[in-house]
Amino acid sequence: MMNKVLVELIVPASEKSFDVFIPLGSRMSEIKNLMTGVVSELSEGKFKADATSILCDSDSGIVFDINILVADLGIKNGSRLMLL
Repeated sequence: MMNKVLVELIVPASEKSFDVFIPLGSRMSEIKNLMTGVVSELSEGKFKADATSILCDSDSGIVFDINILVADLGIKNGSRLMLL
């Protein structure tokens, strides 16, 4: 079994998207913290990470519960996440 999935991370504030591998065994809170930090740096100040940042499913708009493991949320290769 693979322990990571390749997802597309869409960041409307920076008008960019990124292909990233995320570990299935991590909680979404860890993924959110990692993504907000990296995107904040890569967006040249267009995205400001703070406590109100959320990760959601790009297609349905459902906000991910940050206390649940990535694997338990049904995230798989090709999933599209949005960072707001």
